[in-house]
Amino acid sequence: MPVEARRIFRVSLIVALSLAGAYALVLPLPYLAPMFAFLLSAKPAPPMGLKDLLVLIMVILITMGVGLLLTPALINYSQTALLFVAVGLYFSSYLTVNLEKAMIGLLLSIGLTMIPAAGTVDFSLALIIVVALVSNIALAIVCQWIVYPWLPEDELDSGAIETPAVGGISSNWIALRTVLIVLPAFLLLLTNPLMYMPIIIKSLLLGQQGSMVSARAAGRELLGSTFLGGCFAILFWFMLDLFTSLWMFFWWILLFSMYFCSKFYQLMPSRFSASFWQNVLVTMLILLGPAVEDSANGKDVYAAFAVRMGLFIAVTLYAWMAIFMLEQLRNRHRARISPSFLATGAHKC
Repeated sequence: MPVEARRIFRVSLIVALSLAGAYALVLPLPYLAPMFAFLLSAKPAPPMGLKDLLVLIMVILITMGVGLLLTPALINYSQTALLFVAVGLYFSSYLTVNLEKAMIGLLLSIGLTMIPAAGTVDFSLALIIVVALVSNIALAIVCQWIVYPWLPEDELDSGAIETPAVGGISSNWIALRTVLIVLPAFLLLLTNPLMYMPIIIKSLLLGQQGSMVSARAAGRELLGSTFLGGCFAILFWFMLDLFTSLWMFFWWILLFSMYFCSKFYQLMPSRFSASFWQNVLVTMLILLGPAVEDSANGKDVYAAFAVRMGLFIAVTLYAWMAIFMLEQLRNRHRARISPSFLATGAHKC
C-alpha cells in the first residue's frame, strides 16, 4: 500500500478507535479523545513510547497544575490573574511558533484558561477536566500503539510537514495576535464555564491556526473552515440519526475522517491548505460531542447546536478581525521605521 494511503487509513482508524473507546469507557469529555488523536497522529511519525507518554502526562499535570493554582487568584485578584493569563498565552504561542511545540503550547493554553475557569464554579469540576485531558490523551496514544504496527511509515521516508522558521519580530506579533484571539473568549468562559467550554477549545485552536495564516488568507482559512465544519457536523448528525449506536458512530467517524485525511495529505487534490481541513475536522468533533451529550440529557439538540454554531462563527469573525487589524498596525509600524532606518544607514555611509 502506498505510504500516502497508509497515513490516511492509519489516522482515520486512530481517530475512530479513540472516539469509540472514549464513549465505551464513559470518559469525561469523550470528544477530546478523537481531537487529540488527530492532533497527535497528523505528523507522519511513529507513536511515542511508554517513557515519552509518561513525560507527556507529567507535562499535562504540570500545565494543569498551573491552572489549579491560578483559580484562587482568579477569584480574589481577578485583574492580576487576567494579566498572568495573558502573559501565559503569549508564552504558549512562543512555544508553538518558535520552538515548534504545538502540543505543549496547546496544553499550557488549556491549563491557563479552561482549568481556572472551571475552578471558579467548583474545584472538583476543574479536577474532572484534568482527569478528562489525561485519560483522553492516554487513550489516543494507546490507539496509536494498536494501529501503527499494521500501517507503519516507510523507514526512509521523511514526509513530515515542515514549517518555515519565523523571525523574532514576527513571532512577537503572532504571539500578540494569539492573546487577542483567546482572551475575549476566556472572559466569555468566565461568565458560564459549563456552557462555553467548547467555545474556549475552538478559540485556542483558532489561536494556533491564526499563527499560520496571513491576514489576507485568514477569512478563507478560519471562517471558511469553521462554516464547513458546521455543515459536516449537521450532515454527520443526520447520518447518525438513521441508526444510532456506538458502532455506527465508529463507522461514520471513520468514513468522514478518511475523507478529511485525504484532503489533509493532499491525496485528493484541494486548493485549501492542510490546516484548513484540520480545522474542519476538529470543528465537527467539537460540535458533535456536546450535541451527543445534549441528546443523552434530553435537551433540545438543534437549539443548542444553533447557539454553539453562532458563537463559533462570532469567535471566528473576531479572530479574523484581530488578525487583520494587527496586520495593518504592523504594516504602519514598518512604514514608519523604514525611512528612518534607511536615512540612518545613508548617513553612516
